[in-house]
Amino acid sequence: MATNTYPPGGDPGVLDVETKASAYHAEKAPSASDSSAPNVEAVTGTGKTGHARPEDFNMSPAEEKRIKRHIDRRLVMTVGAMYCVSLMDRTNLGAANIAGMGKELKLIDNRYSIVSLVFFVTYVLFQPPSTVICRKIGPRIHMSVLTTLWGSVMIGMGFVKNWEQLAALRIVLGVLEAGFFPSCVYLLSTWYTRYEVGKRNSVFYLTGCVASAFAGILAYGLMQMGGLANITGWRWIFIIEGVLTCLLGIAGYWLLVDFPDSPRATWSFLSARDREWVCARVQADRGDVVPQKFAISKYLASGKDWKIWAYAMIFFNTTTISYALSFFLPVILNTGMGFNIAQSQCLVAPPYAFAGFIMFAGAWVGDKYRIRGPIVAFNALLAVIGVPIMGFAASAKVRYFGVFLVTAGANSNVPAAMSYQANNIRGQWKRAFCSAAFVSFGGIGGIAGSLVFREQDKLTGYKPGLYACIATSLLTLVLVACLTVSFWRENKKAERGEKELEADDDDAQPGFRYTY
Repeated sequence: MATNTYPPGGDPGVLDVETKASAYHAEKAPSASDSSAPNVEAVTGTGKTGHARPEDFNMSPAEEKRIKRHIDRRLVMTVGAMYCVSLMDRTNLGAANIAGMGKELKLIDNRYSIVSLVFFVTYVLFQPPSTVICRKIGPRIHMSVLTTLWGSVMIGMGFVKNWEQLAALRIVLGVLEAGFFPSCVYLLSTWYTRYEVGKRNSVFYLTGCVASAFAGILAYGLMQMGGLANITGWRWIFIIEGVLTCLLGIAGYWLLVDFPDSPRATWSFLSARDREWVCARVQADRGDVVPQKFAISKYLASGKDWKIWAYAMIFFNTTTISYALSFFLPVILNTGMGFNIAQSQCLVAPPYAFAGFIMFAGAWVGDKYRIRGPIVAFNALLAVIGVPIMGFAASAKVRYFGVFLVTAGANSNVPAAMSYQANNIRGQWKRAFCSAAFVSFGGIGGIAGSLVFREQDKLTGYKPGLYACIATSLLTLVLVACLTVSFWRENKKAERGEKELEADDDDAQPGFRYTY
Protein backbone atom coordinates (compact mmCIF):
# COMPACT_ATOMS: atom_id res chain seq x y z
CA MET A 1 0.00 0.00 0.00
CA ALA A 2 1.34 3.39 -0.96
CA THR A 3 1.91 5.92 1.75
CA ASN A 4 3.02 9.52 1.81
CA THR A 5 6.21 10.33 3.66
CA TYR A 6 6.64 14.06 3.19
CA PRO A 7 8.93 15.58 5.77
CA PRO A 8 7.42 18.49 7.68
CA GLY A 9 8.37 21.89 6.25
CA GLY A 10 9.05 25.23 7.90
CA ASP A 11 10.25 26.19 11.34
CA PRO A 12 7.43 25.92 13.90
CA GLY A 13 9.39 27.97 16.38
CA VAL A 14 8.89 31.19 14.44
CA LEU A 15 6.01 30.40 12.08
CA ASP A 16 3.10 32.84 12.39
CA VAL A 17 0.25 31.73 10.14
CA GLU A 18 -1.76 34.88 10.73
CA THR A 19 0.97 37.27 9.56
CA LYS A 20 2.67 35.50 6.66
CA ALA A 21 5.07 37.63 4.71
CA SER A 22 5.06 35.80 1.37
CA ALA A 23 2.29 34.56 -0.91
CA TYR A 24 1.64 32.05 -3.62
CA HIS A 25 1.87 34.55 -6.41
CA ALA A 26 5.02 36.47 -5.66
CA GLU A 27 4.54 38.73 -8.62
CA LYS A 28 1.22 39.93 -7.18
CA ALA A 29 2.57 40.14 -3.64
CA PRO A 30 -0.74 40.56 -1.80
CA SER A 31 -0.33 41.92 1.70
CA ALA A 32 -0.91 39.83 4.79
CA SER A 33 -3.97 41.91 5.52
CA ASP A 34 -5.57 40.98 2.19
CA SER A 35 -8.15 38.44 3.35
CA SER A 36 -8.90 37.38 -0.25
CA ALA A 37 -5.52 35.76 -0.79
CA PRO A 38 -4.42 32.71 1.20
CA ASN A 39 -0.74 32.80 2.17
CA VAL A 40 0.46 29.32 3.04
CA GLU A 41 4.13 30.13 2.58
CA ALA A 42 5.91 31.70 5.53
CA VAL A 43 9.27 33.30 6.08
CA THR A 44 11.20 31.35 8.65
CA GLY A 45 13.65 32.69 11.11
CA THR A 46 16.54 31.52 8.94
CA GLY A 47 15.41 33.77 6.12
CA LYS A 48 14.33 30.81 3.98
CA THR A 49 10.85 30.31 2.67
CA GLY A 50 9.04 27.28 4.03
CA HIS A 51 5.49 25.97 3.92
CA ALA A 52 3.03 26.11 6.77
CA ARG A 53 2.07 22.71 8.10
CA PRO A 54 -1.54 21.74 8.90
CA GLU A 55 -0.71 21.32 12.60
CA ASP A 56 0.62 24.89 12.75
CA PHE A 57 -2.94 26.17 12.48
CA ASN A 58 -4.04 24.45 15.72
CA MET A 59 -7.34 23.37 14.18
CA SER A 60 -9.52 21.26 16.42
CA PRO A 61 -11.08 18.09 14.93
CA ALA A 62 -14.46 19.82 15.01
CA GLU A 63 -13.07 22.78 13.05
CA GLU A 64 -11.50 20.47 10.48
CA LYS A 65 -14.76 18.63 9.97
CA ARG A 66 -16.64 21.92 9.65
CA ILE A 67 -14.32 23.17 6.92
CA LYS A 68 -14.48 19.91 4.99
CA ARG A 69 -18.28 19.79 5.19
CA HIS A 70 -18.48 23.37 4.03
CA ILE A 71 -16.25 22.66 1.03
CA ASP A 72 -18.19 19.51 0.22
CA ARG A 73 -21.51 21.34 0.22
CA ARG A 74 -20.33 24.33 -1.74
CA LEU A 75 -17.90 22.75 -4.20
CA VAL A 76 -18.85 19.10 -4.72
CA MET A 77 -22.60 19.64 -4.78
CA THR A 78 -22.37 22.65 -7.11
CA VAL A 79 -20.14 21.01 -9.71
CA GLY A 80 -22.17 17.83 -9.29
CA ALA A 81 -25.42 19.63 -10.08
CA MET A 82 -23.84 21.33 -13.09
CA TYR A 83 -22.40 18.03 -14.32
CA CYS A 84 -25.84 16.53 -13.82
CA VAL A 85 -27.33 18.84 -16.47
CA SER A 86 -24.23 18.44 -18.63
CA LEU A 87 -24.64 14.67 -18.76
CA MET A 88 -28.37 14.98 -19.22
CA ASP A 89 -27.99 17.43 -22.09
CA ARG A 90 -25.44 15.39 -24.00
CA THR A 91 -27.17 12.03 -23.59
CA ASN A 92 -30.89 12.81 -23.96
CA LEU A 93 -30.87 11.86 -27.63
CA GLY A 94 -31.90 8.29 -26.86
CA ALA A 95 -35.02 9.41 -25.00
CA ALA A 96 -35.88 11.98 -27.67
CA ASN A 97 -35.32 9.44 -30.44
CA ILE A 98 -37.90 6.95 -29.25
CA ALA A 99 -40.21 9.85 -28.31
CA GLY A 100 -40.69 10.73 -31.99
CA MET A 101 -37.56 12.62 -33.02
CA GLY A 102 -36.34 9.74 -35.20
CA LYS A 103 -39.50 9.71 -37.28
CA GLU A 104 -39.98 13.48 -37.50
CA LEU A 105 -36.38 14.22 -38.52
CA LYS A 106 -36.07 11.04 -40.61
CA LEU A 107 -33.09 9.61 -38.73
CA ILE A 108 -32.73 6.65 -41.09
CA ASP A 109 -29.64 4.55 -41.83
CA ASN A 110 -26.68 5.96 -39.82
CA ARG A 111 -28.09 9.44 -39.26
CA TYR A 112 -28.75 8.90 -35.56
CA SER A 113 -25.20 7.64 -35.04
CA ILE A 114 -23.85 10.66 -36.95
CA VAL A 115 -25.84 13.07 -34.79
CA SER A 116 -24.50 11.31 -31.70
CA LEU A 117 -20.93 11.22 -32.98
CA VAL A 118 -20.39 14.80 -34.19
CA PHE A 119 -20.71 16.12 -30.64
CA PHE A 120 -17.56 14.29 -29.61
CA VAL A 121 -15.42 15.55 -32.49
CA THR A 122 -15.41 19.12 -31.15
CA TYR A 123 -15.69 17.85 -27.56
CA VAL A 124 -12.29 16.17 -27.94
CA LEU A 125 -10.60 18.88 -30.02
CA PHE A 126 -11.42 21.74 -27.64
CA GLN A 127 -10.51 20.01 -24.37
CA PRO A 128 -6.68 20.32 -24.25
CA PRO A 129 -6.61 24.11 -23.56
CA SER A 130 -9.58 24.02 -21.19
CA THR A 131 -7.69 23.46 -17.92
CA VAL A 132 -5.18 26.19 -18.78
CA ILE A 133 -8.01 28.65 -19.51
CA CYS A 134 -9.77 27.63 -16.30
CA ARG A 135 -6.61 28.25 -14.29
CA LYS A 136 -6.09 31.66 -15.92
CA ILE A 137 -9.61 33.16 -15.70
CA GLY A 138 -10.97 31.11 -12.80
CA PRO A 139 -13.63 28.38 -12.69
CA ARG A 140 -16.49 30.71 -11.71
CA ILE A 141 -16.42 32.61 -14.98
CA HIS A 142 -15.20 29.74 -17.12
CA MET A 143 -17.68 27.09 -16.04
CA SER A 144 -20.76 29.26 -15.48
CA VAL A 145 -20.50 30.95 -18.89
CA LEU A 146 -20.03 27.62 -20.66
CA THR A 147 -23.04 26.12 -18.88
CA THR A 148 -25.32 29.04 -19.75
CA LEU A 149 -24.26 28.99 -23.40
CA TRP A 150 -24.77 25.26 -23.92
CA GLY A 151 -28.18 25.55 -22.24
CA SER A 152 -29.09 28.07 -24.93
CA VAL A 153 -27.97 25.61 -27.59
CA MET A 154 -30.17 22.93 -26.02
CA ILE A 155 -33.19 25.21 -26.29
CA GLY A 156 -32.34 25.73 -29.97
CA MET A 157 -32.32 21.96 -30.52
CA GLY A 158 -36.01 21.97 -29.68
CA PHE A 159 -36.73 24.06 -32.78
CA VAL A 160 -34.68 22.33 -35.48
CA LYS A 161 -36.39 21.53 -38.79
CA ASN A 162 -34.17 18.72 -40.05
CA TRP A 163 -31.45 16.35 -38.92
CA GLU A 164 -28.67 18.48 -40.44
CA GLN A 165 -29.58 21.39 -38.15
CA LEU A 166 -29.63 19.04 -35.18
CA ALA A 167 -26.15 17.75 -36.10
CA ALA A 168 -24.84 21.33 -36.45
CA LEU A 169 -26.09 22.26 -32.97
CA ARG A 170 -24.56 19.10 -31.54
CA ILE A 171 -21.21 20.26 -32.95
CA VAL A 172 -21.60 23.61 -31.15
CA LEU A 173 -22.67 21.79 -27.99
CA GLY A 174 -19.42 19.80 -28.12
CA VAL A 175 -17.36 23.00 -28.27
CA LEU A 176 -19.10 24.44 -25.20
CA GLU A 177 -19.14 21.29 -23.07
CA ALA A 178 -15.50 20.48 -23.89
CA GLY A 179 -14.13 22.74 -21.16
CA PHE A 180 -16.46 21.71 -18.38
CA PHE A 181 -15.61 18.16 -17.27
CA PRO A 182 -11.78 18.49 -17.32
CA SER A 183 -12.14 21.72 -15.36
CA CYS A 184 -14.27 19.91 -12.77
CA VAL A 185 -11.74 17.08 -12.44
CA TYR A 186 -8.88 19.55 -12.08
CA LEU A 187 -10.71 21.83 -9.62
CA LEU A 188 -11.72 18.96 -7.32
CA SER A 189 -8.17 17.60 -7.25
CA THR A 190 -6.79 20.94 -6.01
CA TRP A 191 -9.03 21.10 -2.93
CA TYR A 192 -8.59 17.63 -1.43
CA THR A 193 -5.77 15.35 -0.37
CA ARG A 194 -5.12 12.18 -2.33
CA TYR A 195 -7.10 9.90 -0.04
CA GLU A 196 -10.08 12.21 0.30
CA VAL A 197 -10.68 12.75 -3.39
CA GLY A 198 -12.14 9.29 -4.10
CA LYS A 199 -15.41 9.81 -2.23
CA ARG A 200 -15.71 13.38 -3.55
CA ASN A 201 -15.23 12.23 -7.15
CA SER A 202 -17.88 9.59 -6.58
CA VAL A 203 -20.40 12.03 -5.12
CA PHE A 204 -19.67 14.40 -8.02
CA TYR A 205 -20.22 11.70 -10.64
CA LEU A 206 -23.02 10.08 -8.64
CA THR A 207 -25.00 13.26 -9.14
CA GLY A 208 -24.54 12.74 -12.86
CA CYS A 209 -25.74 9.16 -12.49
CA VAL A 210 -28.87 10.48 -10.80
CA ALA A 211 -29.39 12.52 -13.95
CA SER A 212 -28.97 9.43 -16.11
CA ALA A 213 -31.24 7.44 -13.82
CA PHE A 214 -34.10 9.87 -13.88
CA ALA A 215 -33.54 11.55 -17.25
CA GLY A 216 -35.66 8.88 -18.88
CA ILE A 217 -38.50 9.41 -16.39
CA LEU A 218 -38.21 13.18 -16.82
CA ALA A 219 -38.19 12.77 -20.60
CA TYR A 220 -41.33 10.65 -20.43
CA GLY A 221 -43.03 13.35 -18.37
CA LEU A 222 -41.94 16.10 -20.77
CA MET A 223 -43.23 14.04 -23.69
CA GLN A 224 -46.70 14.52 -22.28
CA MET A 225 -46.42 18.22 -23.11
CA GLY A 226 -46.68 17.25 -26.79
CA GLY A 227 -49.18 19.49 -28.56
CA LEU A 228 -48.72 22.41 -26.17
CA ALA A 229 -47.99 25.52 -28.30
CA ASN A 230 -48.11 23.14 -31.29
CA ILE A 231 -44.74 21.66 -30.27
CA THR A 232 -44.22 17.90 -30.31
CA GLY A 233 -43.22 16.07 -27.14
CA TRP A 234 -39.59 15.29 -28.02
CA ARG A 235 -38.93 18.99 -28.64
CA TRP A 236 -40.11 19.85 -25.12
CA ILE A 237 -37.42 17.51 -23.77
CA PHE A 238 -34.71 19.75 -25.23
CA ILE A 239 -36.45 23.05 -24.48
CA ILE A 240 -37.23 22.46 -20.81
CA GLU A 241 -33.90 20.81 -20.03
CA GLY A 242 -32.16 23.70 -21.82
CA VAL A 243 -33.98 26.26 -19.69
CA LEU A 244 -33.00 24.40 -16.50
CA THR A 245 -29.37 24.36 -17.68
CA CYS A 246 -29.36 28.12 -18.31
CA LEU A 247 -30.77 28.83 -14.85
CA LEU A 248 -28.16 26.62 -13.18
CA GLY A 249 -25.38 28.21 -15.24
CA ILE A 250 -26.40 31.69 -14.09
CA ALA A 251 -26.61 30.51 -10.47
CA GLY A 252 -23.22 28.83 -10.86
CA TYR A 253 -21.48 32.20 -11.12
CA TRP A 254 -22.30 32.83 -7.45
CA LEU A 255 -22.19 29.22 -6.23
CA LEU A 256 -18.91 28.01 -7.74
CA VAL A 257 -15.64 28.45 -5.87
CA ASP A 258 -12.18 29.24 -7.18
CA PHE A 259 -8.91 27.41 -6.62
CA PRO A 260 -7.85 27.32 -2.95
CA ASP A 261 -4.68 29.31 -3.65
CA SER A 262 -6.48 31.96 -5.70
CA PRO A 263 -6.06 35.64 -4.72
CA ARG A 264 -9.51 36.47 -6.12
CA ALA A 265 -11.89 38.01 -3.58
CA THR A 266 -14.68 35.43 -3.87
CA TRP A 267 -14.41 33.68 -0.54
CA SER A 268 -17.42 34.51 1.60
CA PHE A 269 -17.80 30.83 2.48
CA LEU A 270 -14.34 30.33 4.07
CA SER A 271 -12.08 32.59 6.11
CA ALA A 272 -8.47 33.29 5.07
CA ARG A 273 -7.24 31.04 7.88
CA ASP A 274 -9.48 28.20 6.70
CA ARG A 275 -8.19 28.48 3.16
CA GLU A 276 -4.59 28.59 4.33
CA TRP A 277 -5.19 25.38 6.28
CA VAL A 278 -6.65 23.72 3.16
CA CYS A 279 -3.59 24.73 1.14
CA ALA A 280 -1.24 23.50 3.87
CA ARG A 281 -2.94 20.09 3.89
CA VAL A 282 -2.63 19.68 0.13
CA GLN A 283 0.99 20.85 0.26
CA ALA A 284 1.80 18.34 2.99
CA ASP A 285 0.02 15.56 1.09
CA ARG A 286 1.62 15.91 -2.34
CA GLY A 287 3.68 19.11 -2.37
CA ASP A 288 2.19 20.83 -5.44
CA VAL A 289 -0.21 23.43 -4.08
CA VAL A 290 1.89 26.32 -5.43
CA PRO A 291 1.53 26.44 -9.24
CA GLN A 292 4.71 26.90 -11.24
CA LYS A 293 4.84 29.66 -13.84
CA PHE A 294 3.16 28.37 -16.99
CA ALA A 295 5.45 27.31 -19.82
CA ILE A 296 4.00 25.60 -22.88
CA SER A 297 7.10 23.42 -23.35
CA LYS A 298 6.93 22.11 -19.80
CA TYR A 299 3.17 21.65 -20.03
CA LEU A 300 3.47 19.55 -23.20
CA ALA A 301 6.49 17.66 -21.82
CA SER A 302 4.10 16.01 -19.37
CA GLY A 303 2.97 13.90 -22.31
CA LYS A 304 6.26 11.98 -22.22
CA ASP A 305 5.01 10.06 -19.17
CA TRP A 306 3.45 6.84 -20.48
CA LYS A 307 1.32 6.50 -17.35
CA ILE A 308 -0.74 9.54 -18.37
CA TRP A 309 -1.78 7.74 -21.53
CA ALA A 310 -2.50 4.54 -19.61
CA TYR A 311 -4.91 6.46 -17.34
CA ALA A 312 -6.44 8.07 -20.43
CA MET A 313 -6.88 4.70 -22.13
CA ILE A 314 -8.60 3.30 -19.04
CA PHE A 315 -10.99 6.24 -19.23
CA PHE A 316 -11.54 5.62 -22.95
CA ASN A 317 -12.46 2.01 -22.22
CA THR A 318 -14.85 3.13 -19.50
CA THR A 319 -16.62 5.86 -21.44
CA THR A 320 -17.00 3.69 -24.54
CA ILE A 321 -19.38 1.50 -22.54
CA SER A 322 -21.00 4.23 -20.43
CA TYR A 323 -21.82 6.41 -23.46
CA ALA A 324 -23.00 3.42 -25.47
CA LEU A 325 -25.44 2.65 -22.66
CA SER A 326 -26.63 6.25 -22.35
CA PHE A 327 -27.23 6.54 -26.10
CA PHE A 328 -28.64 3.13 -26.86
CA LEU A 329 -30.02 1.58 -23.66
CA PRO A 330 -33.57 2.94 -24.24
CA VAL A 331 -33.37 1.63 -27.81
CA ILE A 332 -32.06 -1.78 -26.70
CA LEU A 333 -34.76 -2.08 -24.04
CA ASN A 334 -37.40 -1.12 -26.60
CA THR A 335 -36.34 -3.04 -29.69
CA GLY A 336 -34.01 -5.67 -28.27
CA MET A 337 -35.86 -6.74 -25.12
CA GLY A 338 -39.44 -6.02 -26.17
CA PHE A 339 -40.40 -3.35 -23.63
CA ASN A 340 -42.76 -0.60 -24.76
CA ILE A 341 -41.72 3.06 -24.96
CA ALA A 342 -42.95 4.02 -21.48
CA GLN A 343 -41.33 0.95 -19.90
CA SER A 344 -38.07 1.57 -21.76
CA GLN A 345 -37.90 5.17 -20.57
CA CYS A 346 -38.50 4.21 -16.94
CA LEU A 347 -36.44 0.99 -16.82
CA VAL A 348 -33.29 3.02 -17.46
CA ALA A 349 -33.44 4.34 -13.89
CA PRO A 350 -32.90 1.25 -11.64
CA PRO A 351 -29.53 0.17 -13.14
CA TYR A 352 -28.13 3.68 -12.64
CA ALA A 353 -29.39 3.76 -9.07
CA PHE A 354 -27.61 0.44 -8.45
CA ALA A 355 -24.48 1.89 -10.04
CA GLY A 356 -24.59 4.71 -7.50
CA PHE A 357 -24.35 2.24 -4.59
CA ILE A 358 -21.43 0.35 -6.18
CA MET A 359 -19.72 3.62 -7.03
CA PHE A 360 -19.79 5.06 -3.53
CA ALA A 361 -18.93 1.74 -1.89
CA GLY A 362 -15.85 1.45 -4.09
CA ALA A 363 -14.83 5.03 -3.29
CA TRP A 364 -15.22 4.44 0.44
CA VAL A 365 -13.07 1.29 0.31
CA GLY A 366 -10.48 3.02 -1.88
CA ASP A 367 -10.12 6.03 0.43
CA LYS A 368 -10.13 3.96 3.63
CA TYR A 369 -7.54 1.40 2.52
CA ARG A 370 -5.66 3.75 0.16
CA ILE A 371 -6.04 1.62 -2.94
CA ARG A 372 -7.15 2.56 -6.46
CA GLY A 373 -6.20 -0.11 -9.00
CA PRO A 374 -8.17 -2.99 -7.42
CA ILE A 375 -11.34 -0.85 -7.44
CA VAL A 376 -10.91 -0.11 -11.16
CA ALA A 377 -10.26 -3.81 -11.85
CA PHE A 378 -13.33 -4.91 -9.87
CA ASN A 379 -15.58 -2.55 -11.82
CA ALA A 380 -14.12 -3.77 -15.11
CA LEU A 381 -14.87 -7.35 -14.06
CA LEU A 382 -18.50 -6.41 -13.43
CA ALA A 383 -18.71 -5.18 -17.03
CA VAL A 384 -16.97 -8.28 -18.38
CA ILE A 385 -19.53 -10.48 -16.60
CA GLY A 386 -22.53 -8.27 -17.35
CA VAL A 387 -22.12 -7.69 -21.10
CA PRO A 388 -22.55 -11.37 -22.13
CA ILE A 389 -25.57 -11.69 -19.84
CA MET A 390 -27.11 -8.53 -21.31
CA GLY A 391 -26.43 -9.62 -24.86
CA PHE A 392 -26.85 -13.36 -25.00
CA ALA A 393 -29.24 -14.56 -22.26
CA ALA A 394 -32.52 -16.00 -23.53
CA SER A 395 -34.83 -14.31 -21.01
CA ALA A 396 -35.45 -10.55 -21.16
CA LYS A 397 -35.47 -10.47 -17.35
CA VAL A 398 -32.05 -12.11 -17.13
CA ARG A 399 -30.71 -9.77 -19.81
CA TYR A 400 -32.03 -6.83 -17.81
CA PHE A 401 -30.06 -8.15 -14.82
CA GLY A 402 -26.98 -8.00 -17.04
CA VAL A 403 -27.78 -4.33 -17.70
CA PHE A 404 -27.41 -3.71 -13.94
CA LEU A 405 -23.91 -5.21 -13.90
CA VAL A 406 -22.71 -3.42 -17.04
CA THR A 407 -24.13 -0.07 -15.94
CA ALA A 408 -22.60 -0.41 -12.47
CA GLY A 409 -19.20 -1.49 -13.76
CA ALA A 410 -18.87 1.16 -16.47
CA ASN A 411 -20.22 4.12 -14.54
CA SER A 412 -18.47 3.27 -11.27
CA ASN A 413 -15.17 3.27 -13.10
CA VAL A 414 -15.55 6.91 -14.12
CA PRO A 415 -14.84 8.35 -10.63
CA ALA A 416 -12.58 5.38 -9.81
CA ALA A 417 -10.37 6.17 -12.82
CA MET A 418 -10.46 9.88 -11.96
CA SER A 419 -9.13 9.11 -8.48
CA TYR A 420 -6.58 6.63 -9.85
CA GLN A 421 -4.91 9.27 -12.01
CA ALA A 422 -5.33 12.10 -9.47
CA ASN A 423 -3.51 10.08 -6.79
CA ASN A 424 -0.52 9.33 -8.99
CA ILE A 425 0.18 12.72 -10.57
CA ARG A 426 2.10 15.55 -8.95
CA GLY A 427 2.63 19.12 -10.18
CA GLN A 428 -0.10 21.65 -11.04
CA TRP A 429 0.56 21.83 -14.78
CA LYS A 430 1.16 18.12 -15.15
CA ARG A 431 -2.14 17.63 -13.33
CA ALA A 432 -3.78 20.08 -15.74
CA PHE A 433 -2.31 18.27 -18.76
CA CYS A 434 -3.33 14.87 -17.41
CA SER A 435 -6.89 16.06 -16.74
CA ALA A 436 -7.19 17.37 -20.30
CA ALA A 437 -5.72 14.23 -21.90
CA PHE A 438 -7.77 12.01 -19.60
CA VAL A 439 -11.08 13.64 -20.46
CA SER A 440 -10.17 13.95 -24.16
CA PHE A 441 -9.81 10.20 -24.34
CA GLY A 442 -13.15 9.97 -22.58
CA GLY A 443 -14.57 12.04 -25.43
CA ILE A 444 -13.02 9.67 -27.96
CA GLY A 445 -14.72 6.90 -26.00
CA GLY A 446 -17.94 8.81 -26.58
CA ILE A 447 -17.30 8.66 -30.31
CA ALA A 448 -16.72 4.92 -30.08
CA GLY A 449 -19.76 4.52 -27.84
CA SER A 450 -21.97 6.27 -30.39
CA LEU A 451 -20.87 3.79 -33.06
CA VAL A 452 -20.65 0.40 -31.34
CA PHE A 453 -24.37 -0.40 -31.49
CA ARG A 454 -25.11 0.10 -35.17
CA GLU A 455 -28.55 0.01 -36.78
CA GLN A 456 -27.48 -2.71 -39.21
CA ASP A 457 -26.54 -4.95 -36.27
CA LYS A 458 -30.04 -4.89 -34.78
CA LEU A 459 -31.01 -8.24 -36.31
CA THR A 460 -27.91 -9.93 -34.86
CA GLY A 461 -28.59 -8.56 -31.37
CA TYR A 462 -25.86 -5.91 -31.67
CA LYS A 463 -23.14 -8.57 -31.32
CA PRO A 464 -20.23 -6.43 -32.66
CA GLY A 465 -21.04 -3.76 -30.06
CA LEU A 466 -21.16 -6.35 -27.30
CA TYR A 467 -17.78 -7.77 -28.32
CA ALA A 468 -16.32 -4.24 -28.35
CA CYS A 469 -17.55 -3.61 -24.80
CA ILE A 470 -16.03 -6.89 -23.58
CA ALA A 471 -12.72 -6.05 -25.27
CA THR A 472 -12.45 -2.60 -23.69
CA SER A 473 -13.13 -4.03 -20.23
CA LEU A 474 -10.45 -6.70 -20.67
CA LEU A 475 -7.99 -4.02 -21.84
CA THR A 476 -8.68 -2.07 -18.63
CA LEU A 477 -7.67 -5.13 -16.60
CA VAL A 478 -4.41 -5.42 -18.56
CA LEU A 479 -3.59 -1.72 -18.09
CA VAL A 480 -4.26 -1.83 -14.35
CA ALA A 481 -1.96 -4.86 -14.05
CA CYS A 482 0.82 -3.03 -15.95
CA LEU A 483 0.46 0.11 -13.84
CA THR A 484 0.46 -1.88 -10.61
CA VAL A 485 3.70 -3.65 -11.50
CA SER A 486 5.27 -0.33 -12.52
CA PHE A 487 4.15 1.41 -9.32
CA TRP A 488 5.53 -1.41 -7.17
CA ARG A 489 8.91 -1.29 -8.88
CA GLU A 490 9.14 2.52 -8.77
CA ASN A 491 8.13 2.67 -5.10
CA LYS A 492 10.81 0.09 -4.24
CA LYS A 493 13.46 2.20 -6.02
CA ALA A 494 12.31 5.29 -4.12
CA GLU A 495 12.42 3.44 -0.80
CA ARG A 496 15.99 2.39 -1.55
CA GLY A 497 16.86 6.03 -2.21
CA GLU A 498 17.63 5.45 -5.90
CA LYS A 499 15.22 8.11 -7.20
CA GLU A 500 12.52 10.62 -6.29
CA LEU A 501 9.09 10.05 -7.83
CA GLU A 502 7.12 12.69 -9.75
CA ALA A 503 9.83 15.27 -9.01
CA ASP A 504 9.56 17.27 -12.25
CA ASP A 505 8.86 20.63 -10.56
CA ASP A 506 11.77 22.63 -9.20
CA ASP A 507 10.32 22.78 -5.67
CA ALA A 508 8.97 19.21 -5.54
CA GLN A 509 9.17 17.75 -2.05
CA PRO A 510 10.71 14.30 -1.52
CA GLY A 511 8.78 11.27 -0.34
CA PHE A 512 6.05 10.84 -2.98
CA ARG A 513 4.80 7.26 -3.46
CA TYR A 514 2.46 5.85 -6.09
CA THR A 515 -0.89 4.45 -5.01
CA TYR A 516 -1.54 0.90 -6.20
